[in-house]
Amino acid sequence: MKTLTIKIILLLSTISFCQKTVAQSTYKDQFAHTFSIVARDKTTGEMAVGVQSHWFSVGTIVAWGKSGVGVVATQSFVNPAYGPEGLQLMSDGKTAEEALNKLTAKDEGKDFRQIGFLDVAGNASSFTGEKCVQSASHYVGDNFAVQANMMLNDQVVPAMKKAFEANSELPLAERVVKVLLAAQNAGGDIRGKQSAALLVVNAEPVENVWQDKKVDLRVDDSAAPLAELERLLRVHRAYDHMNKGDLAIEVNDMDAALKEYGAAQKMFPENLEMKYWTAIALANSGKLKDALPIFKTVFSKDDNWRTLTKRLPKSGLLTVSEGDFQKIMGL
Repeated sequence: MKTLTIKIILLLSTISFCQKTVAQSTYKDQFAHTFSIVARDKTTGEMAVGVQSHWFSVGTIVAWGKSGVGVVATQSFVNPAYGPEGLQLMSDGKTAEEALNKLTAKDEGKDFRQIGFLDVAGNASSFTGEKCVQSASHYVGDNFAVQANMMLNDQVVPAMKKAFEANSELPLAERVVKVLLAAQNAGGDIRGKQSAALLVVNAEPVENVWQDKKVDLRVDDSAAPLAELERLLRVHRAYDHMNKGDLAIEVNDMDAALKEYGAAQKMFPENLEMKYWTAIALANSGKLKDALPIFKTVFSKDDNWRTLTKRLPKSGLLTVSEGDFQKIMGL
């Protein structure tokens, strides 16, 4: 009898220890109470995750995505495994809802989780655990899901839904930023704001891993993370034009290069890099007269650009005559 009593006591102690371990491990999970959106552009098929939180570097653990597969937002008491495991399940053919249900079913800390999944077909699913800090809720719509916890009020999620549906004419990245701004304007995180992130992936699988993310922007620590995220997105768009201009120069298509560099320069007229490569494209296309004033402006503000210009003919990036080259260097 004594032996049986000891076994029962040991068993109860073990159960108690396991329960405490589960609770402790949940609370040790990284803290990322926040609002987020997972979404798909029905025209392009691009998929995106957008998030803001009063927590440092929220994008490093909340936002996950893979081209041709889907996107994931995992938040509240974050279980990062939802990211890679959710993407793998969707890659294997599971819908967003099937993948999310499979993962929550085995998660002992699910009551503390909040997750949004979206697959390549536009199916969205969201989960809000019963113990997420209020105000906490989510909404699943056509090709999107929004989720928020620890919000100031119950108006955040409805504001996100409205903003997504009202901005369908925008590119997906800009549309997601509008949703995040709407959430903040409705009250946002009760603690305030600190970091934000935006991730956009392709509709189709990519051949090379470095092509997987079309947009990958993070603001890790800022008093105004969404304003900074919006600014970075504009810079990203401008440099998209610059990259296209560089590719055009590689194939000696100066007209295309001028068009792309010009578009970039209009977005950021004070950016010396954009001015400089516009001047290079003009000079290479025989429009030295138009290029010289731009070179002069750039050189006057930073003479390192003049030094760079000396090196370009050897690399084939400046193809003007010796006489024209001397005119440039003489500015």
